[in-house]
Amino acid sequence: MDTTIFSQAHISYLKLLTMLTFQQTGQADQTINKSRFIARAARCETERELAMFLRQFASEHQSAGHLAYAFRMKTAEGIVARFSDAGEPAGTAGKPIQQMLDGQNYVNCCVAVIRYYGGINLGTGGLVRAYGGTAKMAMEQAGSVPFVEMVHVKISTTYKRVDELTREVQRLHGEVLDKQFDEAVHFLLKLPIDAARQLQSKY
Repeated sequence: MDTTIFSQAHISYLKLLTMLTFQQTGQADQTINKSRFIARAARCETERELAMFLRQFASEHQSAGHLAYAFRMKTAEGIVARFSDAGEPAGTAGKPIQQMLDGQNYVNCCVAVIRYYGGINLGTGGLVRAYGGTAKMAMEQAGSVPFVEMVHVKISTTYKRVDELTREVQRLHGEVLDKQFDEAVHFLLKLPIDAARQLQSKY
């Protein structure tokens, strides 16, 4: 497994591009020279979600010989990219998937490809095309939307303004994660980062 943390210069360049994420989960399946390749593309917001995604995919294909994947996540330290060739020759499985995620500036996304070996060696070029091509099909099915960075914020308000704040959160496409009641009402919210700044200035 290889991990990359991009330099600040590279991150600045990437910020000039629109960051994307998957609209939905996508899947693709094709057979090449008797080897079956199955790809799944999904959003993963955290390392925990990534582990769960890979574990679930692997459990559905326990007899498969390889599970290669690539992943990109936006963190406070920058964009972390990781891939695994899963025992295939170096650079032939996870790396071509990673290159597609990098090239289109996807974040908080994972693409995994299962291979059922069919008895015919594909060679390094054939593996790159097979893994990369199947991953591309799954990514196309997943579709893309602009990535919106979400943050957790705490806001306190009076009981009279609870309904008003709740409507504001809905309007801003946010989510109420928790509420605590005492002299005031204390909200824990998940909001788009720009909306969080806007809401905090009002309460």
